[in-house]
Amino acid sequence: MMTRARPYLLTRSVVPENQESPIWFLHRLRFVPERYVFRRNHFPYPLRLPDRLTVRGLVSFPLSLSLAELKAMPAKTITAVLECAGNQRAKFSPPPFGEQWEGGALSQGAWTGVPLREVLARAGVRPGAAEVVFVGADEGLRPDMDGVFSYVRSLPLAKALHPDTMIAYAYNGAPLSLQRGYPLRLIVPGWYGMASVKWLAHIIVTDHPFTGPFQSIDYMYYPHPDRDDGKRPVTTIRVNSLIQFPLDRSIHRRGPLKVEGIAWTGRGVITRVEVSLDGGRTWREAKVSRDDHEPYAWVHWQWEWNADRPGDYEILVRATDSAGRTQPPHPLWNRKGYGYHAISRVRVQIT
Repeated sequence: MMTRARPYLLTRSVVPENQESPIWFLHRLRFVPERYVFRRNHFPYPLRLPDRLTVRGLVSFPLSLSLAELKAMPAKTITAVLECAGNQRAKFSPPPFGEQWEGGALSQGAWTGVPLREVLARAGVRPGAAEVVFVGADEGLRPDMDGVFSYVRSLPLAKALHPDTMIAYAYNGAPLSLQRGYPLRLIVPGWYGMASVKWLAHIIVTDHPFTGPFQSIDYMYYPHPDRDDGKRPVTTIRVNSLIQFPLDRSIHRRGPLKVEGIAWTGRGVITRVEVSLDGGRTWREAKVSRDDHEPYAWVHWQWEWNADRPGDYEILVRATDSAGRTQPPHPLWNRKGYGYHAISRVRVQIT
């Protein structure tokens, strides 16, 4: 009796738990199953999970909401890509320090929850508000600072009030797992995953910029290896693509070969995916499958190659979005290795 092989998560660290999705083997999936979603943590899992969500600060009516109370509010479901800002960090040259993600710190699913602006409307945001701060229940030590820190991030008020920014309590129709941020987490479609705070415990409306270490030290683009001038915050996901088949360094018989994968962006939608076999001198357009009702979802693309000549080949793929952004030949190197989005490449041998 034959057993069907199953892919597994690739462990990058044990404590805190950081594991990559087997994204190369999840072909043509609209939703990544829970067991295959990547895991990105800064600290060990929280020992105490919040039983209520508080909203305070520059509001007229401070709130303390239970999960049941949030579920009683009007809900919405959004299909969205969730990508770690450090995804593909290992591809930078030289590789920056940090988790050496290759390409699997990436997933997509259906998130269900309450629009954040509905909760903020119930609290009554007062004039002068500038940012909204989100406090997670996870905490621990940082190697670069003394003391115990919680994972805390903020959003500009306009982004917090966007109709698709949500407090999620379900993934793919099931309650959030502990790994996904049970009981509540923030979901910020179009932004890298660091903005989507897990195990959400407190929301604080402020009249000034938040400067915690996960806001002002981490998740900043530092363009220089040894100085901080020119730094800017990591926010919107860059246009990107991934070749899921064929695998890098794989060998294939000559004949028809289907090249396929996914492409995604945080601004607008993917409008074109192109393939090159000659180092980028010429490009051929791939077929793109997109659902216009899901603007935050990745698209599937494929290109039929008549690989009739034996030899070694490098397949290049680049995506373009509706904002006019196209993947560049080389990544914009930065000291912490965020936002890798260079042209996708695999090498194959045709025999």
